[in-house]
Amino acid sequence: MIILLMLIPLSLMLLAFAIGAFVWAVRKGQFDDMDTPALDILHDDERAGDSPALKTREAIHGVGRHAD
Repeated sequence: MIILLMLIPLSLMLLAFAIGAFVWAVRKGQFDDMDTPALDILHDDERAGDSPALKTREAIHGVGRHAD
């Protein structure tokens, strides 16, 4: 029974901390734009043609060469 007297206030403190963290995140704008960061990884960089990895891939697979 004594453990309940310790766990109830501890759970209330954890709940207050979680609510405070959520309010802080909302005020800082963490939930303003939920779609754009997930889609940014799908867009190619404009300078991707200059990357050494792309040149290596082209050299190995012949990608980007025109067929005769």
